[in-house]
Amino acid sequence: MSNIDLNLIRTFVTLYEAKSVTLAADKLFVTQPSVSYALSRLRDTFNDRLFVRGKEGMEPTVYATQLYEVFRDSLQTIEHTVDSARNFDATETEKRFTLAMTDLGEMALLPYIFTKLQQQAPGVELEVLPLEIDKVEEWLSSGKVDAVICSRTIPGAQIERRVILEESYVCVMHQQFAPDADELTLEQFMNQKHALVTRSLGHGLAEEVLADMGLQRKVSLVLPHFSVLPSLLKHSPLMVILPRKIAFAFSEIVPLKIYSLPFEVPSFEVALNWSRRGLESPALHWFRDIIAEAVGVE
Repeated sequence: MSNIDLNLIRTFVTLYEAKSVTLAADKLFVTQPSVSYALSRLRDTFNDRLFVRGKEGMEPTVYATQLYEVFRDSLQTIEHTVDSARNFDATETEKRFTLAMTDLGEMALLPYIFTKLQQQAPGVELEVLPLEIDKVEEWLSSGKVDAVICSRTIPGAQIERRVILEESYVCVMHQQFAPDADELTLEQFMNQKHALVTRSLGHGLAEEVLADMGLQRKVSLVLPHFSVLPSLLKHSPLMVILPRKIAFAFSEIVPLKIYSLPFEVPSFEVALNWSRRGLESPALHWFRDIIAEAVGVE
């Protein structure tokens, strides 16, 4: 085991998570041959193939899966210890942070967050991943992401949560198709065709309320993202439920009629989530503070 070093461990963990030599090389900022050479050394060290090519990329062996859990936690602890042992200087750092959020979060919050980061740390890098609500606990625990912004509570004893804003839902429709009334009745709401963004993004609260009421609206279109809605609503007589902040942002792009929902849906909190595994890193603490400060910018 004397011929293994920290770079090999980092390559192993990155390859395990990326499932691709090419993607691992990109994340590590090295060449593909460098990753392949590191994998060869790891195979010789552990006398195991570790990864085999499969339909979904480089699939780990049973032994590799066992090693990953140990290496991942050890690597996090080492990196956090190194961060803690030296003074973090935002003006000098070139560290890359990873943040998961929905496209709604990208539209409403990301411009403020990135601007704030660049103001205080011009050399910092930010990678934004699309939110998959069912995977974020594992992402945080494994260190794949440094933080997550979402409206749903993420389960897990190691997950910390900090509320950064409060929101409520409204429903919108393009003005040329919208009912000519200031208030929307439940009957008018149910008579409309609706667009629905997949609940994997964490915005399923209104659907749950409707289900409890024994109601099922006519969903004519199911979408994976919110960002297409302004152009879609311009040409289609569809109604959609949106967070209030986003509804007013969209109304600056296309003329929308914004209604209060004709049934009670609780307001919700948007929170910053992170894992408290291992030692606290000054860099990550700074990153979270920057996000909280940036979201307060109007």
